[in-house]
Amino acid sequence: MIHKLFGIRYPVIQAGMIWCSGWKLASAVSNAGGLGLIGAGSMYPQVLEEHILKCQAATNKPFGVNVPLLYPQTDELIDIILRLKVPIIFTSAGNPAKYTGLLKSEGRTVVHVIANQKFAQKTEQAGADAVVAEGFEAGGHNGLEETTTFTLVPLIKQAVNIPVIAAGGIATGKQMLAAFALGADGVQIGSRFAVSTESSAHEAFKQAIVNAGDGATVLSMKKLMPVRLLKNAFYEKVRDAELAGADKEALKEILGRARAKKGMFEGDLEEGELEIGQVAALINDIIPAAEIMQEILEEFNTIKNNFSTELYNF
Repeated sequence: MIHKLFGIRYPVIQAGMIWCSGWKLASAVSNAGGLGLIGAGSMYPQVLEEHILKCQAATNKPFGVNVPLLYPQTDELIDIILRLKVPIIFTSAGNPAKYTGLLKSEGRTVVHVIANQKFAQKTEQAGADAVVAEGFEAGGHNGLEETTTFTLVPLIKQAVNIPVIAAGGIATGKQMLAAFALGADGVQIGSRFAVSTESSAHEAFKQAIVNAGDGATVLSMKKLMPVRLLKNAFYEKVRDAELAGADKEALKEILGRARAKKGMFEGDLEEGELEIGQVAALINDIIPAAEIMQEILEEFNTIKNNFSTELYNF
């Protein structure tokens, strides 16, 4: 269903991650049969325009743009997306009703990212074509409810009639198959592609993800907007402030400006904000996006085909 909605070969979407998801990654995933997304959250309007044009030149396959709705220049980003005829738009971190009607009136396919049933239903009511159910395991900005993907996906399937894309903690074929068993119509994968060759993230950040082990990430800054981070000196400052009862304004002062850029794009592993999912503990190498797709799909098919002999009979 999802692959037909987007016109792609496989029901695999590469998440639109800030500082990781430029035109190189989006086009590589689309060329490999998935849906690549340019992450507009870290881009000024003129930068987004450049990335869309380069992506259009690099692939003749469908691709999209992810637009977080918490930035002041969102209207300009939407205008560029419409003018350059990007066919698929994922929105996140805001009210799904704000742009869905406009985008649908222009003939675009619209998907919104949510973390609870209430916003899933709002997304459907707004007229979106599908919804991404992103669990607590995911990197970057996250839901206050801390609902895991394993619980969230079936909850959202109960709540809406539009297709549900599972996200959060998915980096392997086994995890993809589990998401389908829970009722998902497709999967969105972020962290695994953040560590691809084509990711625009700094090589030091990629290597930090490869080196990350069990328990290396934590959900932080819940008083502002929850975000999952690799533990480092910046995280420790936030943790200590939160334990001391810091309010939103104090946390904003600690966060400052361009903290994610400093960590993820510039490679400051101590003072930067290092956004990544729990599944970082399972990522052990930096390889091209096409190889990532191949590994995931081969494992998915192998495990699926072996299920009949491996499952218990009751």
